[in-house]
Amino acid sequence: MDTGTVVGIALAILVVAVVAYLLLRGKGDALPEETPPKKPEAEPAAKPTQKKVAEKAAKPPAGAAEARPEPAKAEEKKEAAPAEVEAPAAEAPDEVAEEPVAEEEAPEAEEPTERGPSEEDVKALKKGLASTRGGFIARLAKLFGKKKEIDPELLDEIQEVLITADIGVKTSEKILERLKERMNNDQLGDEDQVWKALRQEARGILDAPGTASGGVYRKPAQTPGVILVVGVNGVGKTTTIGKLASRFQDEGKKVILAAGDTFRAAAVLQLEVWGRRVGCDVVKGKDRADPASVIFDAIKKARDEGADYVIADTAGRLHTKTNLMEELKKVVRSAEKALERPVDEILLVLDSTTGQNAIQQAQLFKDAIDVSGIALTKLDGTAKGGVILGIVDEHGLPVHFVGIGERVEDLRTFDAPTFVEALFAKPDDETLAA
Repeated sequence: MDTGTVVGIALAILVVAVVAYLLLRGKGDALPEETPPKKPEAEPAAKPTQKKVAEKAAKPPAGAAEARPEPAKAEEKKEAAPAEVEAPAAEAPDEVAEEPVAEEEAPEAEEPTERGPSEEDVKALKKGLASTRGGFIARLAKLFGKKKEIDPELLDEIQEVLITADIGVKTSEKILERLKERMNNDQLGDEDQVWKALRQEARGILDAPGTASGGVYRKPAQTPGVILVVGVNGVGKTTTIGKLASRFQDEGKKVILAAGDTFRAAAVLQLEVWGRRVGCDVVKGKDRADPASVIFDAIKKARDEGADYVIADTAGRLHTKTNLMEELKKVVRSAEKALERPVDEILLVLDSTTGQNAIQQAQLFKDAIDVSGIALTKLDGTAKGGVILGIVDEHGLPVHFVGIGERVEDLRTFDAPTFVEALFAKPDDETLAA
């Protein structure tokens, strides 16, 4: 190969190298010019502050690549921001929803139905007095159904019904005389007025001076308060004592029971069962121990321990036996000696199913001791609930409690308005037994 050929090849290679260099350089300079067209696409989504950051990053492709994730982060923040704003909005309805609940609960706190005699109380008593209402109240309703005219003959028939309900002859005659006075004064024009008059006369008997009821004394003058429970066997004395003790315990009072019916082992065992059930101490003696001494010990124990009440059972007295009634007087004297003052209450328990016999028992017990109040039991099982009017009218004794069932709460504080409304409510559409 000659020298000229070699020089030509070298020149050709040099030319190719120069051209390639120029071409490569031109492409390198164009790279920064290719990125700006992509910037306008990101600018609309980017905030002004993000644009300044992008302008400061005037670097080759790597710098541009680093600037691109920032708009994406900004978009993520934008997407997160509405969630943060929506969160309080989601909580707001919960806060608003809580306010109506408070408003709905407020009326319940007022408990308007529990102030005084309520429809619920009357309804409960009506249920307990179902037998009584199905007896003489149903018979009264039938009288009005057969004869629409209110005349003396109808009033005589009403008196017969009242007597059969064991209201008693004396009390029935008093009610009849009052009804006749109303009729003569044109105050008994229709059946509704007669029902109203019966309720008013019953209220007049139960609310008479000296017969105010409302439960056994609310607070003793001094502690312990002592209640002697008396009555013949089988009237429900021990059960009444247990229910009364439960009531006082629920009020936070400390109660001690005295098993003074020492002549009947079953009575002592029954009282012990009530003591365990209610949580009361029971003071008892040996079989046929002196009842007065047992009650004396119970009162001493109550004074030493700071108890609030002593409720003492006594032997079921056969009221026709003078010696047994004398022994009951001894019990009262012994209790007052231990207490160093008169007892607070002598509660006579009467079985309403015995009718006129209950009225007689009240008289004999009242003659022997200073009876201060009556608990009338078993009203749920008799058609002779009217006996309560005869007892109060003839003896002037207040009724403190009425028993209308077996449950503890079925020993109810006697309330004359509620009782009269439940007993003498006009039957109307009620289904009453014949």
